Parts: sequence; structure tokens; C-alpha cells
Amino acid sequence: MTTATTPTTRAPLLPPTRPEYCIVACAEAWRDNGEVLAAAMAPVSSFGARLAKRSFAPDLLLTDGEAMLVGLDGEPEGWLPYRRHLTMVTGGKRHVMMGASQIDRHGNQNISCIGDWSRPARQLLGVRGAPVNTLNNPVSYWVPKHSPRVFVERVDMVSGVGYDRAAAAGAERFHRIPRVVSDLGVFDFETPDRSMRLASLHPGVTVDQVRQATGFELVIGDDVPYTREPTDEELRLIREVIDPKGLRDREVRV
Repeated sequence: MTTATTPTTRAPLLPPTRPEYCIVACAEAWRDNGEVLAAAMAPVSSFGARLAKRSFAPDLLLTDGEAMLVGLDGEPEGWLPYRRHLTMVTGGKRHVMMGASQIDRHGNQNISCIGDWSRPARQLLGVRGAPVNTLNNPVSYWVPKHSPRVFVERVDMVSGVGYDRAAAAGAERFHRIPRVVSDLGVFDFETPDRSMRLASLHPGVTVDQVRQATGFELVIGDDVPYTREPTDEELRLIREVIDPKGLRDREVRV
């Protein structure tokens, strides 16, 4: 006797949320990068790197940020000695997505201190590897809270080098900032003077909101597109595989 079975059907997906648009926008930073080390410094940017590898950038190498290469599930797959990691940095075979306590119109980034360097009002991480990163391999940025305190006219200290300073030092050859992603939109430097441009808005965000949250004058076109929609498969990956605990909602609060 055979028993009829009913095919299982998945429930309709809920619409994408702002944090999920941010993950997709971060993932797009690594599109067409080939076999490079995708180094991310925060949960949402790390989820973006993993999404990119699972969907459209299978050649990416993922790291735990310390000494290991990791697989799609985050489990260690190989050893990445510090010497080899530095070789990848200086050889341009890494695309890092850093954070920024401050960033200006030309992409100069500060993660060191707030206020005068000789007597800062607040001590932050320190310069760390930002100068070497920005002068040797592509560096993008992820900012979970877009505000005039972060997007500033002039950074208090230059940690990561922007386009204007790289040009002044004659160091443009290996310097590239593909994109800046925030909780409001995506930004690039595709302008004649390499100043920051609003490349896309996350759905639900307006141009005026971005202007008010930015401490300098952005380049804004007449018709700014929206950040691309995640596919159904990407949404399932984010929700069921990459971030089933919903950590994205803690980092991006709408």
C-alpha cells in the first residue's frame, strides 16, 4: 500500500529589511574581484563577504581576521600565517572592508582618536594597519550608523589614506576605495576630483535624509538609484544559513 505525500512548500518570503540591503551592498563590493582575500571587520560586512562567495564570487578567500582561512560555514579550512597575510596585503591580493569612526569627502578615514592628536578627547583603536591597507590593496568601508559625526568635513587624524592625500604623495598606483556602505546607502568616488558620490539609496531612505546626516557636500546626481534587491535565494541564505541568529538587526537599527 502506498501513501500519497504532499510536496512541501516554503512560506512566502517577507520583504527585505534595511540590514539585509546593507549585507547585499557590502557583498557587491567584492563582485568581479577574482581570487582575493575578503577581509571584513564587522558582522554585516562579514556576512556580505560570505554572501558574495556563496552567490557570485566563488573564488573569494575568507578569513577569520586572525590566522585562519575559513569556509562558508565559518569553520577553519587552512592556516594563514601572518607573513603570508602581509604578502597578500602588500601584493594587492586582499580587499578589506574596514570601519570608520570618521571619513571625509575624499575617503580619508580615522580610527585613531577624536580631537587633537597630541591631546585627544577620545582614544580609539589606533592607526593599526590602515595606511598600509589603503596604499597597497583595495579598501572599502562599512559604517552602520551614518551621521555628521562620522561623515565629516575633515578627519581629526588620517588613518586610512584618501584620494587627495594619495595623489599628493604620488601613491595613486595601488590606491583604490571601491565603495563606502552605510545604513542609508552606498557611496563611491566616481567623480572628476575623486570626491564622495551618492551611488544608491537603500529603499525607504531619501536624498534629504542622506544630506542631513552628512557633514560635507556630497555629489548627488539627478536620479539616484536604489540599492539592488536581494534575490530570493540570497534572502534565504542570509536568514537561514549566514545569519540565522539575526545579528544583523543588532548592528543596523532602523
